[in-house]
Amino acid sequence: MKPKTVLERDMFFTLLAAHTDRLVAGANAAVRLFACLDQEGIQSKQIAALVEEVNRNESSGDEIKADFTHLLYESFTTPLNRDQLHTLILDLDRVLNTVQNVANAISMYNITHSTPEARSLATLSADACVKLNRAVLSLSNRQQMREIAQLYPQIDDLEAQGSGIMQEAVAQLFRAEGDEAAAWNAMRMRRLYLTQVAVLGKCKEAARTLEEILLENA
Repeated sequence: MKPKTVLERDMFFTLLAAHTDRLVAGANAAVRLFACLDQEGIQSKQIAALVEEVNRNESSGDEIKADFTHLLYESFTTPLNRDQLHTLILDLDRVLNTVQNVANAISMYNITHSTPEARSLATLSADACVKLNRAVLSLSNRQQMREIAQLYPQIDDLEAQGSGIMQEAVAQLFRAEGDEAAAWNAMRMRRLYLTQVAVLGKCKEAARTLEEILLENA
C-alpha cells in the first residue's frame, strides 16, 4: 500500500487532470453547439441540450475545484508550490467558467445562427483546452514537465490567432450598413466574439502559471 503522503500527492494530480477533462469536454460541447447553429432545421431543444452539457461540465469542475482546495488546506505537504497549485486550479476554473459564459450567451443574446468566425474561435478554444490538459498531465512526471515549455507558446499563438479573427469579424460587423435590427445583431455578435476570445485569454493565463511551475521545478 502506498504511504499517505504519496496518495495525497497522486490525488493532487488526479484532481487537476479531472478538472481539465471537464474543461476539454465543455469546450468540445461548445464547438458542437456552434456547428449545430449552422445547420438547417435545428430545434431549440437541441441547442438547449448542448448548452446544458457545457453547464454540467462547469458544475462538475466546480466540485473538483472544491475538492482540490480542501486537499490543499488539509495536506501538510504538497507535490508542488502550494500557492502556485492554488493559482493553477483557479486559472483552470476561470477558463471553464468563461466557456460556460460563451454557451449561455447563445440564449442570453438570442443568437440563432453561427458564423465562420464564431466556429473558428470555438475550435481554437477547444484546441487550447486540449493543450492545457496535456500540460497538466505532464506535471506528475518531472521527465515530461518540459513539454509545458513547448505548449505555452502554442497556446499563446492560438490566443493571438483568436484576437486577429475577432478584430476582423467585429470590423466587418460595423462596416456593413443596415437597419436597426442589423445594428442590434452587430452588438450581440460583438459581445459573443469578445467572450469567445476571453476563453483563449484565460487559457493563456493558466498556461503562464504552468510555465512558472515548470521554471521553479526545472
